Amino acid sequence: MAIDYQKPTDDAPVRTVKELDPDQQPREKAEKYGCGVLSVPELWALILRTGLTGLPITELCRNLMHQNDNSLHRLERRSRQELRSIKGIGNTKSVQVEAVMELIKRYCEEDIPLDEPITGSQQIFDRMKLKIGNLDHEEVWVLLLNRRNQVIKEICLTVGTSVASLFDVRKVIKMALLESAEGVILCHNHPSGGIQPSPQDRQITLELKKGCDFMKLRMLDHVIVTPTRFYSFHDNGVI
Repeated sequence: MAIDYQKPTDDAPVRTVKELDPDQQPREKAEKYGCGVLSVPELWALILRTGLTGLPITELCRNLMHQNDNSLHRLERRSRQELRSIKGIGNTKSVQVEAVMELIKRYCEEDIPLDEPITGSQQIFDRMKLKIGNLDHEEVWVLLLNRRNQVIKEICLTVGTSVASLFDVRKVIKMALLESAEGVILCHNHPSGGIQPSPQDRQITLELKKGCDFMKLRMLDHVIVTPTRFYSFHDNGVI
């Protein structure tokens, strides 16, 4: 009968990381072969470092990823409280996980030229998906642009509420005027992953377009953002 070496039998002692073969220890493997050979749980083990009695850090990190379907995107959406519900993930480790996910986002954002003029919806999506695409709650953002369509300011308008409930056209117009902006782009995310706009999404889009037209501001687009897809009101002929 074949033995599953990943799952010790009941009478087999659980080995600590130090008792593993050197080539199975994450730090030793990284030093010998480079971090590129490590699995995602092994990379987490290097960062989180210590496990519990009877629960080596490598096993703890395998559990961490397994409980998130082995998906970093799903892990990013976990709240701090949800992370701490996983055995071995306490206050410090949950913050460490958050910090790594934030570093990943900032690393990816470095590839986006901040002063590049906005010429289409794909640029808007690329700019905003790291900020709001994978959140587990809704956020509404406005991008203010100069006459060359360069973003001069990004502002988060609402957090954790429906787009329509707290959206205030006057607030957006006031922000644009205070920043001497000439263009406005509205963005919000759909945590469900769907990109089709709701009737409320359409309503606030048309209201903001009307307000911008009245104040001689250009409303370039309203983009609904998810981790992998987006919907552009401009591209779909709504504005």
